[in-house]
Amino acid sequence: MTERKEEPVSTEIERKYLVRQLPALDDLKATEVKQGYLTAADDSVEIRLRQKGDGQFMTLKSDGGLERTEIETPIPRDQFDSFWPATGGSRVEKVRYLGSLPSGLQFELDVFSGDLAGLTLVEVEFSSREEADAFTAPDWFGEDVTEDKRYKNKSLAANGVPQT
Repeated sequence: MTERKEEPVSTEIERKYLVRQLPALDDLKATEVKQGYLTAADDSVEIRLRQKGDGQFMTLKSDGGLERTEIETPIPRDQFDSFWPATGGSRVEKVRYLGSLPSGLQFELDVFSGDLAGLTLVEVEFSSREEADAFTAPDWFGEDVTEDKRYKNKSLAANGVPQT
């Protein structure tokens, strides 16, 4: 009998912002991402499939804003392909750019395509709630939408770009 390795449970502490002005993208690492959701937009947890570059993953995330539980595990391509059709009507496509802020913090800049074309969001992950609370966003960041559930990828996939 093969022993299954337990996947780590982590707490994700991140802020999410609309982007006021795109920074220069030339020196940033870009990865195409497509993800689909197996849970409804109004469920308290989300289960998503994600293809990021050449890797495939299944992720469970708890409900929440600034702080959420996350369990992510790599899955084989054939499993991804077998579940992917079940995500129809609840998908997101984007290019994710990775970069560093002058403070040394990393950011993930998502430029959406398809039905979400024109939407650009940036996220910064923190090691503690205190660090997140003390964060001052650079000028190119726009409105903080961390607590606005309409900007969760799961909601974007099901409902489209929020009307302001």
